Amino acid sequence: MSAEMDSATKKMVEIHVRLLEEGTEVARPTHALDLGNGLFKLEATIDYDPDTEVWEFLPGSIVRGEIRSSDSGQYLMAAKP
Repeated sequence: MSAEMDSATKKMVEIHVRLLEEGTEVARPTHALDLGNGLFKLEATIDYDPDTEVWEFLPGSIVRGEIRSSDSGQYLMAAKP
C-alpha cells in the first residue's frame, strides 16, 4: 500500500487535551489524526493561542488515547504514548 493510500484511510477524531495552569482540572476538545494502534496526532483548534492556553501536549504531538467517562458520556483523552 502506498503512503498516499495509507493516509487516505486515516480519520480525524475528537480528543481532549488537559489545559495546564488553569487552577482546576480542565480539558479542551480538539481534533487528532487517528494513526492506529491507539495513537493520535494532535491538531490545533482554529482559535489555538499558546499565550492564553497551555496544553499538556502541543499540536503536532503524537499521543495515546484513553477512554474516559463523565456524566455526559465517554470521551477520548490525550495521554503519553
